[in-house]
Amino acid sequence: MNEPWRLSAAQLTAGYAKQLFTPLDALQACLARTEACEPSLNAFVALDREGARRAAVSSAARWATGQPLGPLDGVPMSVKDNMHVAGLPTSWGSRLLQGFVASHDELPVARLRAAGAVLFGKSNLPEFAMQGYTSNALHGTTRNPWDTALTPGGSSGGAAAAVAAGLGPLALATDGGGSIRRPASHCGLVGFKPSRGLVRRERGLPEIFLDYEVAGGIGRCVKDVQHLTAAIAESRLEAGRPTPSRILFVPRFGTHAVDPNIAASVRRAAKGFAALGHAVDEAQQQVNWSEAINALWPTLSNAGLAWMLQRAWQWSEFGLPEGVHPDLSRCGAVAQANFNAGLKLDASGLFDVLAEVRELERQMEVVFARYDFILTPATAALPWPCEQSHPERIADAEVGPRGHAVFTAFANAAGLPAIALPSAHAEGLPTGIQLVASAGHDAELLALAMQYEEAFPWPALWDEGFHSTG
Repeated sequence: MNEPWRLSAAQLTAGYAKQLFTPLDALQACLARTEACEPSLNAFVALDREGARRAAVSSAARWATGQPLGPLDGVPMSVKDNMHVAGLPTSWGSRLLQGFVASHDELPVARLRAAGAVLFGKSNLPEFAMQGYTSNALHGTTRNPWDTALTPGGSSGGAAAAVAAGLGPLALATDGGGSIRRPASHCGLVGFKPSRGLVRRERGLPEIFLDYEVAGGIGRCVKDVQHLTAAIAESRLEAGRPTPSRILFVPRFGTHAVDPNIAASVRRAAKGFAALGHAVDEAQQQVNWSEAINALWPTLSNAGLAWMLQRAWQWSEFGLPEGVHPDLSRCGAVAQANFNAGLKLDASGLFDVLAEVRELERQMEVVFARYDFILTPATAALPWPCEQSHPERIADAEVGPRGHAVFTAFANAAGLPAIALPSAHAEGLPTGIQLVASAGHDAELLALAMQYEEAFPWPALWDEGFHSTG
């Protein structure tokens, strides 16, 4: 029998149904794996061993009587530390929230709990989830299990590192500009950002990214991520059989640099989709529909951060008397800089963002009138040293802080569903592709992703020789 920590959620529940092992066995295996790997990964900021044990025992009783709650019943799962889990701290990676313990679940968390998921830990993230790597002054730096000298990316770096290393088969995370998809790509995983509005968020932290930040899943296979999304979605979500589709292959955005290994792997994926019977057209002109959004996207979160911190006493998480402002010296340098940048914005600056969102939406209508899906790299760079916020060079070209992240934010701005899939190895590290569909076509996107995964299976990390970083 495979050790339970090696198995996907679907494999775990199949084992429960056949009475090969129980949800408690799976939890204990994941906790033991966590003990072995966590000292060198730093994926988690908190664990709930006793609460998870109680949930696993209850799940085992349901499976014993043949009455599971669904395909996630008894599955060990982590939650990103910008979402409330009752009884566990929510720090958002900031010393401003140090010591706060949530009294209730945020809505997507509550829905997972109602589906029988065993929520056992909170995963690390950068302060306020505002950077593309994972480090903060409160909990330290998270490392990539493929090479612990490198980053898993961000902001859902702890979630991705945990799933890749076998600490749990699934993670609930958030994506405000690629924060699920890029870490998934850096760790050889599946990461799905649903359409805006498919997953409602309530009873959580202030939404400084508004509804452009979407809750979604990171897992080892598409089926697991589909089940997670279905559990937290507002409406029914089923991935059916894919039909022959029209795919626009965009190898690069504008003149932005792309690592040559990544570029080659996405081109191979395009040929793979063609071999599966899809019509794949490569973009013949320079694609610039994300250029303005990528330049303006930090404006949105900077404004949101300034708005929140100027009235922080309104939220219990900060623990401040009315009218008292937080001590911003406790924030990291990047958060302070983002706050100050947000203070300098005026209404016209925010209107610039909204106007570009409208323009992007119009451009996407034109694209999706002709094509069913867009294929791009998930990230422009391979993982870089874990203490650096971003790679300074890609393909021998100097890049800025978001040079690695150019492919993802447009999907958030336009409210589109997008998924990252592992596609190849480069220099011993995973790389990924991104598929994007028109708004509301989440089921069709998941069906195409599942077809690709079945045709081009991806080996688990431990099959590559990783057994413990401890």
